[in-house]
Amino acid sequence: MKTTIRPAVPGDLPLIATLIRDLAKYEKLAHEVRFDEAVLGANLFGPQPHAEVVIGEVDGVAQGFALYFHNFSTFEGRPGIYLEDLYVRPEARGAGLGKALLAYLAKLAIDRDCARLQWSVLDWNAPSIGFYESLGAVPLDEWTVMRVDGEALRSLAGQA
Repeated sequence: MKTTIRPAVPGDLPLIATLIRDLAKYEKLAHEVRFDEAVLGANLFGPQPHAEVVIGEVDGVAQGFALYFHNFSTFEGRPGIYLEDLYVRPEARGAGLGKALLAYLAKLAIDRDCARLQWSVLDWNAPSIGFYESLGAVPLDEWTVMRVDGEALRSLAGQA
C-alpha cells in the first residue's frame, strides 16, 4: 500500500465535508455538525483562509484528512500548529496513513519554525490516545479545555 499526503484544493470541498461528517459519526457527535459547505469552503480556500487541510490517500484513493491552523505560544514567542481534526476511514486504518498525516504536519511545523504541534483527543478514545503516545505525544492532564459558543458567546460579546 502506498500512502500519500497532499494539500487540499477547492475541488476537494465535497470530500472534506464527507470526511468531517464521517469523523463526527465516529466520535458520536454527528448531531453537532452544522456547517454550510459554502462557508466552510470560503474559510478554507477564500481570500483569507482560517484553516488548512491535507488529504491522505492510500493507493490513490482519499482515505483521510487533517484540518489544522496556526496558534501562538506566548511563552515560546513562536507559532504552533493546532490539529483540529484528524480522521482515517476504518478500512484504511493500519496502513500508516494516520502516522503519515501527523508526520507531514510535524515536518510542516519544523519548516514553518513552529514551537509545537498540538491537538485534543476525546478521553474515551483509548486507541487514538495509545497511538499518539506511541509517537511521542504526551497528554496535558493539567489543562482543561474551555469553550464559549452560541448564546453564551453572544452574551459575552454584548458586554464589550
